[in-house]
Amino acid sequence: MSNKTDSNVYTIIFAIAMVIIVGALLAFTAASLAPKISENQRIEKQQNILYAMGVNNNDEGSAVFVDAGEAQELFSKYITKQLVMQNGNVTEDAEAYLIDIKKQKTIGTNNPDERKLPIFLGDKDGKTYYVIPIYGKGLWDAIWGYVSVDKNMVIQGAYFDHKGETPGLGANIKERFFMDDFIGEHLLDSNGNFKGVDVAKGNADPKNENKTDNEVDAIAGATITGNGVTAMIKSDLKLYKPYFDNLKNN
Repeated sequence: MSNKTDSNVYTIIFAIAMVIIVGALLAFTAASLAPKISENQRIEKQQNILYAMGVNNNDEGSAVFVDAGEAQELFSKYITKQLVMQNGNVTEDAEAYLIDIKKQKTIGTNNPDERKLPIFLGDKDGKTYYVIPIYGKGLWDAIWGYVSVDKNMVIQGAYFDHKGETPGLGANIKERFFMDDFIGEHLLDSNGNFKGVDVAKGNADPKNENKTDNEVDAIAGATITGNGVTAMIKSDLKLYKPYFDNLKNN
């Protein structure tokens, strides 16, 4: 074998070895970071749920979570019970907040009886909050949120987030000026039927003074994202109406 051939073989072997080494390092790094990523996701879910029921560090105009270091303590303090609805049954689950809402929504597409629907009961200043996770699709990617309601399905607070909506437009669903508009909105109509809340372009109530019109003002230039918020509120929160009907009857 010529020196040139030997050199080519060694180069190929070296390249293969480097690929294997780099792959092993990446796998090791991913495995090492997995617990930290999981912990961060757990804390973020706790912060989201707390935010929706009004436990946050909001300043005059910005939406601010409770500190990450305090999230677990505050979650244990304010969340009194975690429940899971499934096929008409309601059970307690101390880790219901870890349920993958996206996965459960996919399951529900073909097997609605198998879908798990978490609900978190919170108590603040002697008032009971029912916090519900929702999941949907915006203009570019996923959107999601947590909505807290009272026993009459009147919204007490909301938190929305997104994966890739346009900055300054659809991304504004996580800004206080939008989220705060939902506070006080009725999810039911005057006859007790579920109606949801429309993010309405050209809403005749721009100051959002009418809380029984089932509408909030849309974000300018973000029609599709707003439609996504409307859709996930209507599709996901409606599934919880039987729970609240039962609550009233008991």
